[in-house]
Parts: sequence; C-alpha cells; structure tokens
Amino acid sequence: MSGEAAPPLARSTLDRAAHRRGDRQWLTEAWLRARVLLLDSTDDGRTLARTDASPPALVLFGAADVPAGSESTAMFLGVEPDGVPVFAVDAPLPAIPGTRPVNLREVGHLLADREAGIFTTALALLNWHTRHGYSTSTGAPTAMDEAGWSRVDRNGGRIWPRTDPAMIVLVHDGVTGPDGRCLLGNNASWPGTPGGRRYSCLAGYVEPGESAEAAVLREVREEVGIGVERIGYVGSQAWPFPGSLMLGFLATANPDDPVQVDPSEIAYARWFSRRQIGAALAGETVDVGDGAQLILPPPSSIALFLIHRWLDGWVDADR
Repeated sequence: MSGEAAPPLARSTLDRAAHRRGDRQWLTEAWLRARVLLLDSTDDGRTLARTDASPPALVLFGAADVPAGSESTAMFLGVEPDGVPVFAVDAPLPAIPGTRPVNLREVGHLLADREAGIFTTALALLNWHTRHGYSTSTGAPTAMDEAGWSRVDRNGGRIWPRTDPAMIVLVHDGVTGPDGRCLLGNNASWPGTPGGRRYSCLAGYVEPGESAEAAVLREVREEVGIGVERIGYVGSQAWPFPGSLMLGFLATANPDDPVQVDPSEIAYARWFSRRQIGAALAGETVDVGDGAQLILPPPSSIALFLIHRWLDGWVDADR
C-alpha cells in the first residue's frame, strides 16, 4: 500500500522476493551489491537518518561499509524496483556528520513509502530474532536461517516469525459535522506527561479462538463498559514494538451510555467533539481537567490515522 489512503507504517515499495530466501548462491551474490540498513538492537532498534533532508532520509550502506562481522546477522528484506537487493543488519551505528539515530515511532510517518517499508520490516524482524534465541518447543538454542526469515535448532527444528494480532478501534457516535463525538481513553500503564494527558483509541490483543470483530466488542466492553455497533474494518499496519499487527476499526456507540472504566487498564475515558480534536491537532489547548491538556497519539500510529479518518467525516462503517 502507498499514499495517504494507507496507515503510515503500511507503506512499502519492496518486492519481498520470498523465493530467494533459501537460495544461498543468489543471496551471497546479492549481498555484494546490496543496500544495507544498520539497526542497533541495543538502542531500541534505531537507525541513522540524514538530518539535512526533508523528509528525513535513511542512511543505507554498501556491504563493504558495514561493521566487520555484522553480515552474520544479515536479514534479506527484498528487492527494490531498480533491482537492487536490500538487507538489514544488527550493528552499532557509526558517527556520521549530518546524521543522527532515529527510531521508527519518531520518523515512520515522515518517511517516503520506500523507506517506511524498509525500516518497518527490518525492525519487525530484528525484534523477533532478539526474542527467539531458543526454541519455544524444546528450549534448544536457535540460529538465524533462510536469510533472516526463520530460526533453526541443531536438530533441524524450525520456527518462523510470529506477529501478534491486535485490534484498535475509534468509537464514535455516528454524527457528522463538528458536533460529532469520539470516545478516547488514557491507558493506565502510560507514563504521565507534565501538563498533558494522552488520549487514544481503545485497543487490545485478539485472543485465541476469537475474531478481530469479537475482540472489538469484548475490549470496548471490558475497558469502558459500553457496547458498540456497526463495526467496520479500515486498515492495518505493523507495530513492531515488539511484534504486533494493528487491525484498525471504526465502530459506533451511544454517548448517553455511562462510561465505566476498568481502572486496571484505563485511567480516564471521555468523549471528544470534532471541534476539540481539530483544535488539538491545530496546536490549540484543549482542557481535559486537573490542569492537563489533551495530547493525541503519535503520528506514526494507526490510532491517529483512525482519528483523522473520523475527523474528515469518514464515519460510515460500511465504506
């Protein structure tokens, strides 16, 4: 997916070329002419970006320029439209004038489609590898295989990357125009922000044996005590922190129903009008009580993407 119709981390121009992952001869040759992204697993998976570019431009290296020994962690991401293969490696980031380390949350929404896809895929793979050094079935140590797309133990037991599906929903009242309202919550686990309080869409993991739509119904009921209707799927994006796939929905609810938060999950929940959300996005102060002002989700999140869809009047769950 590409363009404004896609969530910020759902954009990519890479051909993943999965048929090449087991072709050792091709991979060996491809490495020599590849573009390589460096990620530092000891520093939140940061990579280098040029600070003099607008939008930010990721720094990709030639294979000869990566730190010695890092090729052992090489993960094949795919092939660019110009035919050049792209890899990522886990390595310390060098100090290069005009660049700085960045994380995906910080710059994902600013990157071009090409670079958003490269960074998101690389970070998702890196986070999976750093958490799966041992077999989940035998406990035996595992090693990277298939160009980074699996791990294998000494007996040939193989595991593949896993993604945790999670739903996220913008609950609204179905009313068009500036007086339409949406329901946002402040998660009890979020750190406090002096002078501000972050509100976002309601979200939660899809449980075993459960559909994503059923998870929407359950999570909203559990977190804020209300029922929803007209659940409509909008889109998805990876959220590799460490390995989620966020499935985005819109749903309607009756704003007259009392909001009853589960304090173990939600500290605050309330309805906001389009006027209030638009004002906050414009940098204006929106008071949420106790001297705090409204802080909305970060731009790289699908939560803000859903809020924008609703703010722009896209409230018909059947569209």
